[in-house]
Amino acid sequence: MKHQRVIPVVLLLSVGVVFAATWATASTRPMLPRKVVSLDGTWQVEQGSMDRVPQSFSHTGVVPGLLDMAQPAFQEVGKKSPQREAFWYRRTFKVDGPVPAVAILKIHKARYGTKVLLNGSLVGEHLPCFTPAYMDVKKQLKGDGQENELVIRVGANRESIPQDMPTGWDFEKYLYIPGIYDSVELILTGTVHIVRVQTVPDLPGSSVRVLVTLRTDRRAAMFPLDLTIREAPSGRQVAKETANPGMYNNEEKTFDFKIAIKDCRLWSPEDPFLYELEVSTYMDKLKLRFGMRSFRFDRESGRAFLNGKPYFMRGTNVCIYRFFEDANRGDLPWRADWVRRLHQQFKWMHWNSIRYCIGFPPEIWYDIADEEGLMIQDEFPIWLLDKAPENPKAEKIIPEYTEWMRERWNHPCVVIWDAQNESHTSETGKALQAVRQLDLSNRPWENGWAAPQAPTDCVESHPYLFSRGWQGKNFFHLSDMPKVSGVPGLQAAQKKLKVPIIINEYDWLWLNRDGTPTCLTTKIYENLLGPSATADQRRMLRARLVAALTEFWRCHRDCAGVLHFCGLGYARAGDKPRPEGGATSDDFIDLEKLIFEPHFAQYVREAFSPVGLMLDFWAAEVPCGSKQAVKVFVVNDLDREWSGTLQLRIVHGDKQVSAQSQQCKVSALDRAILTFNETVPGEPGDYTMIAELAELVSGKAETIRSLRDFKAKK
Repeated sequence: MKHQRVIPVVLLLSVGVVFAATWATASTRPMLPRKVVSLDGTWQVEQGSMDRVPQSFSHTGVVPGLLDMAQPAFQEVGKKSPQREAFWYRRTFKVDGPVPAVAILKIHKARYGTKVLLNGSLVGEHLPCFTPAYMDVKKQLKGDGQENELVIRVGANRESIPQDMPTGWDFEKYLYIPGIYDSVELILTGTVHIVRVQTVPDLPGSSVRVLVTLRTDRRAAMFPLDLTIREAPSGRQVAKETANPGMYNNEEKTFDFKIAIKDCRLWSPEDPFLYELEVSTYMDKLKLRFGMRSFRFDRESGRAFLNGKPYFMRGTNVCIYRFFEDANRGDLPWRADWVRRLHQQFKWMHWNSIRYCIGFPPEIWYDIADEEGLMIQDEFPIWLLDKAPENPKAEKIIPEYTEWMRERWNHPCVVIWDAQNESHTSETGKALQAVRQLDLSNRPWENGWAAPQAPTDCVESHPYLFSRGWQGKNFFHLSDMPKVSGVPGLQAAQKKLKVPIIINEYDWLWLNRDGTPTCLTTKIYENLLGPSATADQRRMLRARLVAALTEFWRCHRDCAGVLHFCGLGYARAGDKPRPEGGATSDDFIDLEKLIFEPHFAQYVREAFSPVGLMLDFWAAEVPCGSKQAVKVFVVNDLDREWSGTLQLRIVHGDKQVSAQSQQCKVSALDRAILTFNETVPGEPGDYTMIAELAELVSGKAETIRSLRDFKAKK
């Protein structure tokens, strides 16, 4: 949703401290639509107690942002510290003209616990850390150009939140950095005003159902309500609906419309087409975007269905709250250009899906995912395993799930509500059952390691095959793959209801961005390569192993989606493995330029190609001269038939030892298995077997390969 924002910057003087702040002005004359005034920018900040506003402010901080960005810097931010209980934000602003009938302060996301004072008076508190706070500031707000003082307190650490509420606990996080990490807005409008809107695409009917919730503080009256739909890229009007409803004083009421869209264009990762809906009363106007998109899972086939057709999810994860503690993060998560380039890099990797893992990024990320065409599995930040320092209860989760759904349900990119990660709890199931009927698009839910709550839902599986060696024993190797089922293992509770599976984590082979192992992978790489391996050797091995595992899970076709872990996270490398070292990492070598590690970009990108390969050959050693029946799996994720030439080669260094080929044809969304009769070279040595095909990707010919290294032995 795009808002008009007026934010000229001025310098203000307060309690003897000069600081930079935004001075927002808004015209609020009658009969004009709403004004949404951005209060983003530089604020005063100070640390202190939970119950007393600081007498002076000696630091500045940016909104949206985190308090480790304050100037001058605070110490021990993100850790429980005797230096503070809370942080306080302060800024001033002016409103031009009289205060209108409706004045609402929206704080998109802040942590840990939000308390708001305006002009010295308490407005209210909002404890949830991941969903927006809407606060009525009509009584406290001054108009006609008078100065308003806005003060917001946030808790200094996650212990500021009651234990029975979600706080974002993560077993692999080290810092819980507080701050107002999403935008702050002042919404000024008249009555009758628009509270919320839900769009519900109806693809068979080429129409969209629109539910408009209005509120009025005036006496009963009839009023015009207009709904206009335009193509977002061009602005061309495609539909209009007009009604004249009536409402009583202090009434909140929802009006239901069905609007036909002629020649409607569907939203998909391949064609992320958006429409804009404008809703207006005689005193309010709201614009939002939506996509004509449906998404569901089919229990019998185990497939995802996008816009009524089977669709294979290929993707990655973003752990934004882990990335928040990355030393090189800076202001990157709040720079729209960088976020857009990140999602474009993900698309370049042949990924069409992202799990926003254990937490929600700023709202601009969802706008960009809508525009760039990436499907989001939106995961609420609850991760408990069997026991954690927080113990959220359903009655506390339900209000947050409600706020979350209302904030996101118009985004076509959001295709799965993900209630939690890897948690054995019944509380999230109770909570999602209480709210799932709110989403009239009936998106599927995923409930971590707890029982799925409906046959229309999905479950997550995390087949970390290499994890069994992280403690230094019982190591896994690719030669063990013939013993692995194509159906990944599930938790006991997940098996109670047969539903489709998404693999959204796998491999356990992370490297920090400098090529060193993480605290979970040191012993694995020592086993695979020895203790003196170079960073480049580890990177090459990681890329080849992740590619092989990706091929395996994709080509067995037993899962609805395969999502790599992870596309963006922290890197916490040290001189040697240590407890505070990072557990996981992403695969960038340059964050600012978003350059992937080259081996990863080469091999893993090929493994995620829409037409993909798996060389079903896993032996580490084979006898010289032996005959091998080698199977090659070819999968086609496209909605059309694919045909081409599949080649099988054996190379020894730069020398090709053998080559043969077969013609291959694969139906749309199907799989073919070809068999080659291959003779292993008679000379002992190190060899690589390569299955290879040429595919037309985005109008360009690309070579797609599956590679296996082996030794020929006498």
